[in-house]
Amino acid sequence: MNNYANYLYIAIRAAIDAGNAIMDIYTDPEADFGVERKADNSPLTRADKKAHEIISGALSVTPFPLLSEEGKEIPFAERSTWDTLWIVDPLDGTKEFIKKNGEFTVNIALVKGGTPLLGVIYVPVRKELYFAADSIGAYKLTGIDSANQPSMDEIRAKAVRLPLAMGHQGVVVVASRSHQTEETTAFIENLRRQGQPVTLISSGSSLKICLVADGSADIYPRFAPTMEWDTAAGHAIAKAAGCEVYHIDEKTPLKYNKEDLHNPWFIVKPNE
Repeated sequence: MNNYANYLYIAIRAAIDAGNAIMDIYTDPEADFGVERKADNSPLTRADKKAHEIISGALSVTPFPLLSEEGKEIPFAERSTWDTLWIVDPLDGTKEFIKKNGEFTVNIALVKGGTPLLGVIYVPVRKELYFAADSIGAYKLTGIDSANQPSMDEIRAKAVRLPLAMGHQGVVVVASRSHQTEETTAFIENLRRQGQPVTLISSGSSLKICLVADGSADIYPRFAPTMEWDTAAGHAIAKAAGCEVYHIDEKTPLKYNKEDLHNPWFIVKPNE
C-alpha cells in the first residue's frame, strides 16, 4: 500500500463508528431526530451532528484538514492552500433517514490535487461497507461485524473486489429517489430511443454511485444539485472499480475542493 492507502483503515473505522451512532438514534423509538432546517432548507438532524463529531475526531489524528458538510464554513482562501484533504458527508441522505427507508450512508473521501484517492461509504442499516484506494482497487463487504472492530486484514479477506459480475439485459439506469428531474427523464427516454431495453431503479444517497461501481447499474445521470461531499467518496470507489464520474460531456472527470463546492451535472458510468 502507498502512504495514502494506509489511511484507509482510519476512514473505515470512522465511518463504522459514525454509522453505529446514527443507528442508535435511528432505532430508538423514543428518540427525537431533532430536525432543523439549514439555510438552503435542507434538513439537519441530531444524527448528522453526532456523526460529524465522531468522524472529525477520528480523522484529527491524520495530517490532513477536513471539509465536512456539517463543519464550519471555510473560506476558499484557506482551502485553496490544501493540496490533500478529507471531504466528508457524515450522514448522506438525511431525507431518507427521516423517512426511515434505510437508504442513507456515511461518506468519507481523501482528495489530493482535486482528485479522490480513497473513499469509504458505509450503509448502517444494511451493514454494507464499500471502500477503495487507487492503489488497491475497490471492494464491498456485506454484513460487517461492526461491534467487534475487525482489522483491515479481516475486512479485506472477507470483502469482494468490484465490479461484481452482474448479468442483466439492456441498460440499467439508477436515478435519485428524491430528486428526479425533467432532464433525467429526457436522458432516460433518449436511451430507450436507441433501441435497447432500459430498466430504471431508484435509490437514495451515494448508493447510486455504488450501484454503478459494483455493476448493478450501467449508468447514473445526475441532473440536479449536489455538493462535493455527496460524491467524493463514491467517486473514489467508482474510479477504483473502473468507472468514472464525468461532467455531462462524458469526458471530463469532476474535480474537488473548488471555490464553489457545488458539483456540475454529471454522469457515472464505466470507462470505455
